Amino acid sequence: MGTSMNTPTINFMGQRKIALVLSLTLMLLSIATLAVNGLKMGLDFTGGTVIELAYDPAPDLGEVRKVLESAGYNDVTVQTFGSTRDILIRLAPVEGKSTADLSNEVINQLKKGFDGSIEIRRVEFVGPQVGKELAEDGGLAMLFALISILIYVSVRFEKRFAMGAVAALVHDVTLILGLFSITEVEFDLTVLAALLAIIGYSLNDTIVVFDRIRENFRKIRKQGPVEVVNISINETLSRTLMTSLTTLLVVAALFVVGGETIHNFSEALLVGIVVGTYSSIYVASALALFLGISREDLMPPEKETEEVDAMP
Repeated sequence: MGTSMNTPTINFMGQRKIALVLSLTLMLLSIATLAVNGLKMGLDFTGGTVIELAYDPAPDLGEVRKVLESAGYNDVTVQTFGSTRDILIRLAPVEGKSTADLSNEVINQLKKGFDGSIEIRRVEFVGPQVGKELAEDGGLAMLFALISILIYVSVRFEKRFAMGAVAALVHDVTLILGLFSITEVEFDLTVLAALLAIIGYSLNDTIVVFDRIRENFRKIRKQGPVEVVNISINETLSRTLMTSLTTLLVVAALFVVGGETIHNFSEALLVGIVVGTYSSIYVASALALFLGISREDLMPPEKETEEVDAMP
């Protein structure tokens, strides 16, 4: 099939119909979940109060949450911040209470039954209007990223490749949002940053595959589009797997020992790397095939006969 003896010969495109049906089903389930449950938006988007406390000795986070919830603060997030003694508390807006009153109430509740010292390091308030603007700006950033990618891939490759690449990115983002909706994990600015990083990561993987497909379409003359795409994916498979595995190792370390501050960020990246690797093969490339990509679409334009004849 025109490949070296060390290159695998996995028939990826033989399962493209099953893969696309699976991807479409998961996307529809994600959209349905988002429509019913929505996302559990963090205080970055909803507004609220952030209180940073210094404990001595280090507290039990579960006990801190229990104390606050029993005091009536139901929509509360408690996490470590830098060390086990530094605690970050995020509270939803409370009607009729200033930031100073709220922080004093919280510190008084937490000091009850705690044998140690608690010091307020920082208190910040994010208004609902600011949170709304952050959500809108984040959505626009993602939309502009997808439009820019569509234009870039259309210019560099071909419009059917561009549609496949953007479909893969929409697939990745939709599945991650669906997972966050199902698990009710808080969606904040760190998760939004992870989504934008995943778009770049997945696109890079897709571009590598597309580059090899274009090269092989021009080089391999005796194979059809399906065979050429299969050869191209197999030739880039080792690079794809090595990149994904090494990145996964780093992100897994962040997920396990990085603390709660970046827990949601690393979780989104973990899922995004796996889904992005899958989509570069079974969504982007497979969709380009379904849209009818052929060798003629990727061949460089021939020079005019007159120009050729005029050459010395």
